[in-house]
Order: sequence, then structure tokens, then C-alpha cells
Amino acid sequence: MPKVLIVDDAAFMRMMLKDILTKNGYEVIGEAPNGAKGVELYKAERPDVVTMDITMPEMDGIQALKEIKAIDPGATVIMCSAMGQQAMVMEAIKSGAKDFIVKPFQPERVMESFKKVLG
Repeated sequence: MPKVLIVDDAAFMRMMLKDILTKNGYEVIGEAPNGAKGVELYKAERPDVVTMDITMPEMDGIQALKEIKAIDPGATVIMCSAMGQQAMVMEAIKSGAKDFIVKPFQPERVMESFKKVLG
């Protein structure tokens, strides 16, 4: 069962994502409200997949992605963005994100992305 870490400053978004993932057989092993905490949890838990919000206080998703990739170049990170964040999404992909999903989350799209990045 793939282990997932959810990083998003909105508790509601984390809850929605957790709900979609657990219903589809994934185990959510941690949740973080910002990038700094996300990096910390990544080090401790080594999840199979991280969902990373782009815009967060303290440390944004792109910075956190870079730090996770520095710890583990093989890390699988899916970025979560609001509409209209194309430039940031492109930067995230260049920085090593494997895919991105757009909010509001569509369960089918979320699962499609997970299947894609986990091969």
C-alpha cells in the first residue's frame, strides 16, 4: 500500500485529499501545514508520494520540493496548484515534480496522477 504525505496549508484541502486517497487504497502517513514541516516529515517517514501545495506560508511548495529532492533525488512529488499558477507549475516540474493536480480536486484526476507517477 503506497504511503503518502500531504503538504497543504489548508486543513480542508488536506482532508479532501486524504479522503480521496484512503478510499482508493493509499495510506496517508502524515500531513503538514507548510513546506518546512513537510520536509521534516519527509525525512522522518520517507513516503512513496508527496502531494505538495505550491502556495504556503513559511516555506512554499517549490522550495520544499527542492529540499526534498536534495535529500532524496528519487522522491516522487505531485504539485497541487490553483488555477492560473502555470508559471509556478512549470518551475516545479523543472525542479523535479513528477506531475501536478489542479484544485478543486477531482477524484478521477487525482487517481490518474497517482497511477501515472507510481507506474
